[in-house]
Parts: sequence; structure tokens; C-alpha cells
Amino acid sequence: MKDKDLKNLYQQIILDHNRHPRHCEITPDANLQQRGVNHSCGDDYILYIKTKKDTIEKISFTGTGCALSKASASILTDVLEGKSVVTGKKQAETFISYFTTNKKSGLDKNLAVFEGVKKYPARVKCATLIWHTFLEATKKVY
Repeated sequence: MKDKDLKNLYQQIILDHNRHPRHCEITPDANLQQRGVNHSCGDDYILYIKTKKDTIEKISFTGTGCALSKASASILTDVLEGKSVVTGKKQAETFISYFTTNKKSGLDKNLAVFEGVKKYPARVKCATLIWHTFLEATKKVY
């Protein structure tokens, strides 16, 4: 697949998650809840996590924000649901460090859609907000 085709595919995936976000709902029996706000862009989300033992049994979000932050929240819920909290934290740390270091690659295939964001430093906060929110929510317990 050509770079241009891959870029278009990634843009389509982000737009699809923005238009049709997955797990965009309140989880009433969540035992972890955390708000994340990006004042520079207006992104404002609440992340709901229901854990059983060390497993993320259900994860969802509500709120509003730009297409990039909403797509990131939607993809986070898809990627982390059913995984252990420890695995989720490692994945979140890897995702965030990709944008804050000089790493050339290393994103999970499900998260590779965000590689282009690295070229736009002002948008990194949008892509990583929900991942920081996840880490903040889980550090209270795990």
C-alpha cells in the first residue's frame, strides 16, 4: 500500500470513530471515573472504567471534543476493553511516549492511525488526552 493510500485510510478510520464513536455512554456501575480536559482545544471527557479483579470489564466515555480527541477516546475503549489494567497502563504509556520522544515507530497496529499527529505538535494533546485520563484514573487503585 502506498503512503498516500495509507494516510487516506488512517484519516477515514479517525473520521469514522469521530462520527460513530464506540462505547460513548455512561457506565453506571464503573468503579473508576476520571475527567480529562484540554483547555486549549475545548476537549472535555469523562472516562468510566469497570474493573473486575485486574481486568477492564467495561470502559466507556462521554463528553465533547475535536474529531481527533473523540476518535482517540473511541479507539482507546476498543483497544483496552477486556485487557488487564496493567496491560492498559503499558499501552497508554507507550502511546504517550511515542509522541513525546524521538521514537520513529512502535505504536500498536490499532493505534498506528495516529502516527501522522506527530507532525502537528499542537494536536498531540488532543490525541493523548484520553490516554492521560486513563492513567490518572488507574493510578488511584493500580
